[in-house]
Amino acid sequence: MFILVNLKAYDCNPVAVAAAAADVAEETGARIAVAPQAARISAVAATGVETWAQHVSPVEHGSHTGSTHAAAVERTGAVGTLLNHSENRQKLADIDASLNGAESEGLETVVCANNPDQIAAATALDPDAVAVEPPELIGGDESVATADPDIVTDAVEAAGSVDEGVDVFCGAGIATGEDVAAARDLGADGVLLASGVALADDPEAVLRDLVSPL
Repeated sequence: MFILVNLKAYDCNPVAVAAAAADVAEETGARIAVAPQAARISAVAATGVETWAQHVSPVEHGSHTGSTHAAAVERTGAVGTLLNHSENRQKLADIDASLNGAESEGLETVVCANNPDQIAAATALDPDAVAVEPPELIGGDESVATADPDIVTDAVEAAGSVDEGVDVFCGAGIATGEDVAAARDLGADGVLLASGVALADDPEAVLRDLVSPL
């Protein structure tokens, strides 16, 4: 199981969270990655934790003020990127262009989607993984794996019907080791979470709980 912690734009110390994640990953052998804002990728990567970008723009080199180029995040230490998070949605053609840019720089890719139908469409674009995240559960107290388990199993089935080589993650409300275990038992290959770690008083303790079933 892959655990990807998205720090979004939360008022947290990304280096402290990353250092905790690096320690837990090293001690337990669990795969944990942290996705900070673009400006903090280098500092997070310096902790030794697997570091991801929250987004890369569908642009080539050139006049694209405000964009985040895939080469820029790769050169500052990111090894992967989220795409099409529900808080940063893209058109299908732009997802495809962002995937091409990310893959040209050797970045691993996860395309987020709201439901199994969108998961199937995202899988057809050939990312490394897709992640189902119902928007209504993001940031809430209920995990998608327990509040709506069918959407996870349906997403796994939808992705597999298109390309069995694409991993399926789930997100929204993931906060505990029990949530991770439930996601695994439903067929997910990993989980995405954010506030449960980023805003925790003790991120390391939360991370240890998250990996405890693995």
